[in-house]
Amino acid sequence: MKLQDELPVDHKLATVYRIGGGLGGVFLLVFGILGLLDHPSFLDTQGKEVIGLSSNGTLSVLSVVAGVILIVGAVIGGNVASNVNMIMGVLFVLAGFVGLMVLDSSANRLAFRIPNVIFSFVFGLVVVTFGMYGRVSSHLPHDNPYWKKRHGGPEALPNGPQTLVKVLRPGDPRPTGH
Repeated sequence: MKLQDELPVDHKLATVYRIGGGLGGVFLLVFGILGLLDHPSFLDTQGKEVIGLSSNGTLSVLSVVAGVILIVGAVIGGNVASNVNMIMGVLFVLAGFVGLMVLDSSANRLAFRIPNVIFSFVFGLVVVTFGMYGRVSSHLPHDNPYWKKRHGGPEALPNGPQTLVKVLRPGDPRPTGH
């Protein structure tokens, strides 16, 4: 028994993952607003601690922008939410790598510390997962909109000698009656 056979195509987990991206956006929005409350310097490499993470003015503004983008994607839903979550998740993972490279240097213009790096990696992977849910699998059901998009048009038949065509398209590996 496979899980995809037991769950309906439009099950409620799709809404959970969409809301998850929106809640991540709300967290980033709150983090950014709290970081801006004390009028921090914008390119300070030390930063101040906000909700257990280091922040300066630039990181706070970027967090507000990223949070708004995730919230807007969650409100729109559908393919837009999925694409926004995947793009933002990848950007967070990349930000974690960049933050790791510039730790304890003068190039650390976002005041990253190790907790920020770990948060970027974890948050990015979670948001990417939200975006990929129901899209990326080798066993998508045939009524899934992403499967339809990939396989929507009529299949092109291979050209060539009949024997080669039979090798290229041998038919159903599980024929009925066997």
